[in-house]
Amino acid sequence: MAETLLKNARCVLTMNDAQDELSNVNILLKDGVIADIGVGLETAGEVVDASHFVVTPGLVNTHHHLYQTLTRAVPGAQDALLFGWLQTLYPIWSKFGPEEMFVSAQVGLAELALSGCTMTSDHLYLYPNGSRLDDTIAAAQDVGLRFHPTRGSMSIGESDGGLPPDSLVEQEAAILEDSIRLVDAFHDPSEGAMVRVGLAPCSPFSVSRDLMRESALLARDKSVMMHTHLAENDEDIAYSLEKFGCRPGQYAEDLGWTGDDVWHAHCVKLDGQEIDLFAKSHTGVAHCPCSNCRLGSGIAPVRAMRDAGVNVALGVDGSASNDVGNLMAEARQTMLLQRVANGVDAMSAREALYIATRGGAEVLGRNDCGQISVGKRADLALWDVRGVEAAGSWDPAALLLAGPSKVSHLFVEGRQIVRDGHIVTIDLGKICVRQNQLAMALAN
Repeated sequence: MAETLLKNARCVLTMNDAQDELSNVNILLKDGVIADIGVGLETAGEVVDASHFVVTPGLVNTHHHLYQTLTRAVPGAQDALLFGWLQTLYPIWSKFGPEEMFVSAQVGLAELALSGCTMTSDHLYLYPNGSRLDDTIAAAQDVGLRFHPTRGSMSIGESDGGLPPDSLVEQEAAILEDSIRLVDAFHDPSEGAMVRVGLAPCSPFSVSRDLMRESALLARDKSVMMHTHLAENDEDIAYSLEKFGCRPGQYAEDLGWTGDDVWHAHCVKLDGQEIDLFAKSHTGVAHCPCSNCRLGSGIAPVRAMRDAGVNVALGVDGSASNDVGNLMAEARQTMLLQRVANGVDAMSAREALYIATRGGAEVLGRNDCGQISVGKRADLALWDVRGVEAAGSWDPAALLLAGPSKVSHLFVEGRQIVRDGHIVTIDLGKICVRQNQLAMALAN
């Protein structure tokens, strides 16, 4: 693989254990890893002048529904709470097929890349009209992001007391069989892996206890991670108390859904006992602040989680509930909401950026990513601080206070994905045209 030298970086936020911030240094990328950091480095490969850039580890997105980029700002769902929002959108999603899944994933992945994201998970829990998780994996391979797709599922339809229509649920035996197929076909446990697969029953209100248990057993047998939605809003808590006689944290623990191989999305309504449970069990949380605001779900207790020792990461959530896939915007919103809830000193810009980078890598079990250190994967974002957003800033490293929300250059595994603010791996303009055609067909 060709070498790339990032030369004279103005500022490097390493997110290493010492939280080092370096100035006017070179970073050598070689064979997919960070080969060297220092002054006076040379290369026979490409040289990128980084003298006007702040360099960070690539941002990590730990919760998304990529297919939802086809259903942004849908009338009837714009002002609904979670359950009503879902019931409005399920019939539309039932019309999707393989092309819709593939194109919407390309758009969502490109949008993430432009916001500085180098690694993302995806939670795909419905498979209408021949759709498969393979469709989104193919999209990620085209765009070039490091991908952690999860084989989601729904098995309890309306006729059995669940939320989704019966047409969108699957037989549990078929779900488990396809989960095995996908892990065997795509999961790569090795260091530097570009694709790792997880198992992700959708939520307590759309799958059975049996499927939750069986999925956990299968995931641990296959040594893959587990993911689901949990404690998202007051409706979610009420459903858990009524149907299961316990809060979501206890429900998760009873079914084997705590541990360092588990991460839950949202967790807006966790109480103190649940926070302690997640801290002691090393269970991860994907915090989705913009989606939580958009759906009126509330402000997650991120400060309390972090103080207790819970591993917290960020997620943009689906583009039907955000409706934007910008991970830098999520990091800034995280900082602002914790200040609203807990005071001006509740979270710094640097801590929020740490959650968006190193925090995400840790939640996904990727110790090879999330920091700028020799030997770690060459996943880097370069932010141009010459523009209007940072003009007048005394601290260019405080990107979330005064800095760009779109990246100038992005490297994944040492390969350049974004150059001068443009995706270089796919024809994004052509793909957006097709995306809009598909969206119009669904609307009609």
